[in-house]
Amino acid sequence: MKGKTVAILEARVGEQMADLVRKHGGTPVSAPALAEVPDVDPAHITELIEEWERRPPELFIFQTGVGVKALFATTDALGATDRLLRELAAAQVAVRGPKPTAVLRSRGVRIDFSAKEPYTTTEVLAELEGKNLAGSRVAVQRYGETNRELHHELEKRGALVTEIATYRWGLPADTRPLFDLVGTLERHEIDAVAFTSASQVHNLFSVARQSGREQVLKAGLGHTLIASIGPVCTAALKQHDVRVDVESHPPKLGPFIQALNDALSVR
Repeated sequence: MKGKTVAILEARVGEQMADLVRKHGGTPVSAPALAEVPDVDPAHITELIEEWERRPPELFIFQTGVGVKALFATTDALGATDRLLRELAAAQVAVRGPKPTAVLRSRGVRIDFSAKEPYTTTEVLAELEGKNLAGSRVAVQRYGETNRELHHELEKRGALVTEIATYRWGLPADTRPLFDLVGTLERHEIDAVAFTSASQVHNLFSVARQSGREQVLKAGLGHTLIASIGPVCTAALKQHDVRVDVESHPPKLGPFIQALNDALSVR
């Protein structure tokens, strides 16, 4: 990565990624493509809890710490946290990683299924492999957007799935860095672009489309190394006809940066 310029579209851990790029001798260019937009409707949460009290879910699946915090902040404000905790105590609880685990345990919630590293949908489903879900009600805490792979697999196993919306991915308030990135790519001034989510891909193309520069973006990406953190992100890139040069295995930040560094060292 030494002497190479790497575009980073990550927002939440963007600075951490930039530090890792610098550590490998590269120059990071930050163009955040996502913003966490609160999407908790107190009225909807109230309706969900009332529905759960009538027809209790057999399983809750929590995917992010941010989302669990947002859910509890809403139930705290509604005075409904005790009701939520009763439903959680009566059901089984699955978590995707350490962050939602920490928030739930701070509220005294028992964890029945905990996904192993690298904490992806694959590991969540593996933990649930022996559980009969036919006819079961399953409540899934959404993150950013619907986890279509998880939703599909649960329904395939016979589950009745409802979502708990807590936040969604939107465009950042300042999209100028994304517009500037398209121009930088056009001038061939970027050696690699690091994509860490499917939503980043869609938002980058959305911004380019709004300015009539989608084809310019595609051409620019065609002249640089494209790194994807995992299969879902790769599928989004292919949807936009973007070639993927590097895909991280496993889909975690450390291995991703290492794979990117290895690929750039031979270019």
